[in-house]
Amino acid sequence: MTEPGTRNNQAIRSKKPIPYVIPTFEDVESERRHRKERLAAALRIFGRFGFSEGVAGHITVRDPEHKDCFWANPFGTPFSHIRVSDLLLVSHTGEILHGEYAVNQAAFAIHSGLHMARPDVIASAHSHSLYGKTWSSLGRLLDPITQDACVVYEDHVLFDDYTGVVNDPEEGKRIAYALGDRSAAILRNHGLLTVGRSVDAATWLFVTMERSCQAQLLAEAAGTPIVMDDETAALTHKKLSGDFASWFSAQPMFDQILRDQPDLLD
Repeated sequence: MTEPGTRNNQAIRSKKPIPYVIPTFEDVESERRHRKERLAAALRIFGRFGFSEGVAGHITVRDPEHKDCFWANPFGTPFSHIRVSDLLLVSHTGEILHGEYAVNQAAFAIHSGLHMARPDVIASAHSHSLYGKTWSSLGRLLDPITQDACVVYEDHVLFDDYTGVVNDPEEGKRIAYALGDRSAAILRNHGLLTVGRSVDAATWLFVTMERSCQAQLLAEAAGTPIVMDDETAALTHKKLSGDFASWFSAQPMFDQILRDQPDLLD
């Protein structure tokens, strides 16, 4: 007869290595293609989660060769329709170097400032998602009331200076200055913004931050949530955060969207 716990212990000892490995590239063309594929997939993920609001919202990724340029979604194209061939290459001065359509002026204003100010940032994501923009109207940071919320514990900022629709690149620079070296921002009266060293990481941070906004709104509507002490929140953040952790957490979402919607690779 098997002793209690033996089966579980055997499963732990014999488990396979993790199923995902961060890709490496032999040439810049392969890396560019990979980044564009992940960008198109990320936009489809935003579409699946309902993060669209008219023509608002954008995700960008820095070109691996021309580092003063980034790839972005075309203005007015639904997230759920984006393909690799639709993507635009935009310079930090606003010139469209590749692509047939216009770029969202707010996308250029926000992301050009971020990419110029943060050479470490490969990708950035922003949309007017429902719970993110609702939470942003409160002008508060997220509290560590759940394990998931600790992903951005002391790693997000409040940009408390909304002046209307972002059209001026100087606004992007001010957002970048407020962000500093952190991974996410709550743009008051506007929504959420996340950055990462991969499209995957920036996308995961946005999704989990949006859900954390939803969780805190629900918790505060029901009562007074219990906030973790700083030591516990910091320890939890350390275990859940980082470039690899965010990249790895995103892989099931990307696998699913690529299997369900392979046309995005066109």
